[in-house]
Amino acid sequence: MTTTLTRAQRHGLAWLAIAATFALLLWLLGPVLTPFVVALVLGYALHPLVERVVRLRVPRVLAVLVVEVLFLLVCAALALLVVPILSKELPLLRDQIPLLAARLDESLTPLLARVGVDVQLDVSSIKAFVLKYFSTNASDWAVTLLSSARVGGGVLLSMVAAMLLLPVVLFYFLMDWPRIVRHFTALVPPRYSAAVDAFVLECDHMLGQYLRGQLLVMLLLACFYSAGLALFGFQLALPVGIFTGLAVFVPYVGFGLGLVLAVLAAALQFGSVYGFVGVAVVYGLGQIVEGFFLTPRLVGERIGLHPVVVIFALLAFGHLFGFVGVLVALPVCAVLVVAFQRLQVFYFASPLYRA
Repeated sequence: MTTTLTRAQRHGLAWLAIAATFALLLWLLGPVLTPFVVALVLGYALHPLVERVVRLRVPRVLAVLVVEVLFLLVCAALALLVVPILSKELPLLRDQIPLLAARLDESLTPLLARVGVDVQLDVSSIKAFVLKYFSTNASDWAVTLLSSARVGGGVLLSMVAAMLLLPVVLFYFLMDWPRIVRHFTALVPPRYSAAVDAFVLECDHMLGQYLRGQLLVMLLLACFYSAGLALFGFQLALPVGIFTGLAVFVPYVGFGLGLVLAVLAAALQFGSVYGFVGVAVVYGLGQIVEGFFLTPRLVGERIGLHPVVVIFALLAFGHLFGFVGVLVALPVCAVLVVAFQRLQVFYFASPLYRA
């Protein structure tokens, strides 16, 4: 008994085969594709700015160079924000963690003994662990780096090559972005051109609105956390606040990392309840402002990308495809959300739902 597939079924299977082939190549060639996928995502984010500069009658080469150089300078400035955290907090951690552990042991051990719990911290072991893993000797770091280069030289060289290749690939993507779009548009069968164009425009609108809204939320929160910590007298208010604001791009996880940094800064600088109260006030108000005002108005309800969906997409694609998967998670998520919305409309209008 033979079964004949309809034309629509054959087309559906063909598109599924293309999608499966693309996912397989992404999985197999993930390490090689990393700089190209990073450049493609950055090209999508930066090409509107390039087009605006070009509309000012600036040559495209100059517009691309200006936008890319400004972007790289911003990235370098943000990366340098981590340096004060490392240079100030690591020595403080090495010196203060044993003292904090001793204080905690002195205060908690009597309280726990009253309720019949005999627990005592091994302060000497904690001190040995801290001295071993929080050493700030430059020669120790150099020896570790050189040994890592000898053992995993291929990985190190691939990372360096990717960093050097990224600006070049990004430049060519930005230069040829209109041509790339026209090329892929021409690959769509003419009978599907109108439907595909509408679908792509809707996906682009959703993803662009999400990214713009999320970027605005990040900038406002970075200013809020930096100003709030500065009012409480934190020495690392600016780097910790900016890091927390930028890290909220990954919902909950980024906020948690910023909160941990702020708590460490409070413990090491103040060593009293005052620092923890300051962190609780600033980060508590930050969560209220973000959850009830910024995210709903700038990102949430009008976009359709729920924070849980974002977290799941980042974790799932990161697990399946590594760092490349993290980069393509949000674009694919936006496409799937639009596709689901259209399938939902089709389902509500189908005889299967109306029967």
